[in-house]
Amino acid sequence: MNAAVAVAWIIGLMAVMMAISIHKVEEGHVAVYYRGGALLHSTAGPGYHVMIPFITTYRSVQTTLQTDEVKNVPCGTAGGVMIYFDRIEVVNILNRAAVYDIVRNFSADYDKTLIFNKVHHEVNQFCSVHSLREVYIELFDQIDENLKTALQADIYQMAPGLFIQAVRVTKPKIPETIRKNFEAMEAEKTKLLISVEKQKVVEKEAETERKKAVIEAEKNAQVNEIQWDQKIMQQESERKIAEIQDKAYLASELAKADALLYKAKQESEANNLKLTPQYLELKKYEAIGANSKIYYGADIPSMFFEANTLSQKESTKSA
Repeated sequence: MNAAVAVAWIIGLMAVMMAISIHKVEEGHVAVYYRGGALLHSTAGPGYHVMIPFITTYRSVQTTLQTDEVKNVPCGTAGGVMIYFDRIEVVNILNRAAVYDIVRNFSADYDKTLIFNKVHHEVNQFCSVHSLREVYIELFDQIDENLKTALQADIYQMAPGLFIQAVRVTKPKIPETIRKNFEAMEAEKTKLLISVEKQKVVEKEAETERKKAVIEAEKNAQVNEIQWDQKIMQQESERKIAEIQDKAYLASELAKADALLYKAKQESEANNLKLTPQYLELKKYEAIGANSKIYYGADIPSMFFEANTLSQKESTKSA
């Protein structure tokens, strides 16, 4: 009975030891091992692994993108005003191949030395050479980029394999009275910017109206020019038509005159051919015959005979 109990105890103890010795490493992490406080050379990736319980311990180091938040960072400006940044976020990633060297040099909590402490140092360096207005307003948009550049430059020398992806800085806390003054100044500046923008809008509208007027004037000028060209073309066409009509009329009149001249020539030539002695003799007797009167009866008055004889003689003389 005692032997069975002892065996049971041994089995139970072995099961507990086995359970303690088995550990799990999450995806995106690398396990580093310590034995008696000394860092072992071996590392382990994601999955289940076995170690000697109570003698060997391990720490899981993240190798994926992570964000470290540095809170309540003090900042003393060049003018002696103390302000605080509520939160500064540093996005970084650790190369898996560099895990052992970085943990050996800076421990598994390497981010405290390489990121948290460096953020405090760089912020104070920046604030000490700038005024409150520069830190709070004028150069605030440059703090995150300057801080990222400074962190990466030091880390590149001290801990190759750790990369800074981005830095996000929140607006710092400043004394209430100073904050109100800044807000009042910003309000006045905003009013000034609004008035300037309104002036630009008015100037732009005036410029637009001027351009519209110029475009309208150019359009009217072009329309007038086109209409004037059309009138000139129409008058030119009418002039050409009139010239053509005049030429046609002149040609017609010349043709008529030529026809009349030709007719007159032909009649003259015909008359010349007709005026022969025989033709003229014929015409004389025809005229005499036309003017002669015949009287019928027993007695013919002598005066009629003499008158008729006289008229014949005149006609003969004239011929």
